[in-house]
Amino acid sequence: MRPRLPPLNPLRTFEAAARHQSFTRAARELHVTPGAVSRQVMVLEKFLGARLFERVNREVRLTPVGQRYLNDLSDVFDRIAASTLRAMQGVRERPLHVWCPMTFAMRWLVPRLPAFHAAHPGRDAIFTTSLKPVDFSVHDADVAIRMGRGDWPGVISRHLVGIELLPVCSPRLLSGPTPLKTPRDLARHTLLQSVARPEYWRIWLEAAGAGDVDPDRGLTFESVSLAYQAALEGLGVAMGQHALVAEDLAVGRLVAPFGPRVPIDNAFYLVYPERLEDDAHLSTFRDWILAEAQADEARRAALRQ
Repeated sequence: MRPRLPPLNPLRTFEAAARHQSFTRAARELHVTPGAVSRQVMVLEKFLGARLFERVNREVRLTPVGQRYLNDLSDVFDRIAASTLRAMQGVRERPLHVWCPMTFAMRWLVPRLPAFHAAHPGRDAIFTTSLKPVDFSVHDADVAIRMGRGDWPGVISRHLVGIELLPVCSPRLLSGPTPLKTPRDLARHTLLQSVARPEYWRIWLEAAGAGDVDPDRGLTFESVSLAYQAALEGLGVAMGQHALVAEDLAVGRLVAPFGPRVPIDNAFYLVYPERLEDDAHLSTFRDWILAEAQADEARRAALRQ
């Protein structure tokens, strides 16, 4: 049989008064009067058969019994607070944690998120951007967008967006003393490189029959995003991934001075652990992003015609 418990409201009042060492400050916290605090403390003292406070000149000090009782109760109240928080989090829908490369997030995913949020306003999500491949056994992530061939073991991979390479630049570079008319004209322009994708210029130049243009010269940036921004500023020509610059091309912020578009084996994939295949929270995001990717591919296919 459980031992008799003290009255809970006086217990809560005592903890506040003891913590503040003041009936007045405890009253403010509890939204009652100091007199009400004093009466609740007296109820608890009567129940315990011991004085918890010494009352001297409108001040209160814990007795030795009161101090020991506070020490014990503080730990109990902390555990109650932690248990309450865990219970509340269990009721609330957990946020979906998405792991994504920075450039893909900025140029493809984030512009589309307002549509997802409008369709699912109650769905919270956390986005982590990193070039580091996700490891679901280590990283706190539910789903990732990853570049590769989709053949990673132990996960489900769903094709999102293919990668086609093409040079892009500011419209300002189409005119002037060294206009861009053929791929060989790139020899007289600054190539904007990315540390993350150093091989792209070589792949494209060889496919375009411009292997005599040095693919390694120019300005090098830490990320593809910075290379694109440099192209927007007119600093030179960046090697674009068509899906990630399509909006800039459509509105004329960037132009593709010449072709061809060169597809590569890698693509962007949606990746998640096999155990989450039937997870309702993930499936909402998965179905939405796959539909967006299909629509995007249809638009780009129309532009090829």
